[in-house]
Amino acid sequence: MSGSSAPRGPERLAPGAREMMEAMAAVFPDVGVSVHDAAEARRIFALSMPEPPREPPVGEVSDRLIRGPEGAPELPVRIYRPYEEELAGGAAPTVVFFHGGGWVLGSLETHDATARAMCRASGAVVVSVDYRLAPETRFPEPAEDAYAAVRWAAENIAELGGDPEALLVAGDSAGGNLAAVCTLMVRERGGPRIAHQLLIYPSTDPLAETESRRLNAEGYFLTEAAMNWFGAQYFAPGSDLTHHYAAPLRADLSGLPPAHVVTAGCDPLCDEGRAYAAKLRDAGVPVSEAHFPGMFHGFLAVGDLLPDSSEAMAGLGKVIASTASDRKIHGEDGGPEG
Repeated sequence: MSGSSAPRGPERLAPGAREMMEAMAAVFPDVGVSVHDAAEARRIFALSMPEPPREPPVGEVSDRLIRGPEGAPELPVRIYRPYEEELAGGAAPTVVFFHGGGWVLGSLETHDATARAMCRASGAVVVSVDYRLAPETRFPEPAEDAYAAVRWAAENIAELGGDPEALLVAGDSAGGNLAAVCTLMVRERGGPRIAHQLLIYPSTDPLAETESRRLNAEGYFLTEAAMNWFGAQYFAPGSDLTHHYAAPLRADLSGLPPAHVVTAGCDPLCDEGRAYAAKLRDAGVPVSEAHFPGMFHGFLAVGDLLPDSSEAMAGLGKVIASTASDRKIHGEDGGPEG
């Protein structure tokens, strides 16, 4: 696992990473320390966030409401379509994307640039999902929202212009948890078929006691205090934190879709992301990994400002594009190992 013999302090970060990380931290509410109310955290976050630049450009963007779980409200989604010349003929892959934010923060707006970049990198249709947030909606309801969005995308894939054999799920951080849980739900509920799962520094076990959680508990954007606060919002008192919808790392992972797992060496969640990739591989699931030793949690959000972020997105695009052809990426490394 990454981190056991790594040096401490800022020298572990790649060149330029600390400046980017500190810029992100400056607009992020200090949850679990000075901010304890979810509504207040969202207010601070919204006031601090710059106006989205609507970059990189894509062919078409549309907002709509889709059917949610039975008895639940409709779900807002934002659909990104590539330029026609990027489709290279035929139907495109379709990615159902779940944003991060500890199941409490985040929205279609906060991850607009990430969804656009994914669309551009892959030539895929990206459906970004505005699932309900905690603590107003707690475990496992946001996961049910995620599954409902996957079902909707599968049922409407022709309208989306998607390849019915190339439906993927993706998410970062808490969204990575939801993407992983969707694959378990799909297996247990008989569909729809998912061609690939893309897990970007995912949370896979809320009870994990790992070296990366210890080594990166402070000073690398995502802190131990914040993780504890996020968990307390998402999981109601008495929740079973070992349930596989809470902790997919504790599940039987056999028969799941191929996976691409992105991890960062200066991230508390690094070890559980890498452990999830290893357990998938042990279960016979094809896995590719992209590990960036000098990166921090959330680094994909800085786009082209860091070379590792650009490389990680290019790797995601390559995996997504491969699902619509015979050029599958199974078991290959998608980034620098450390």
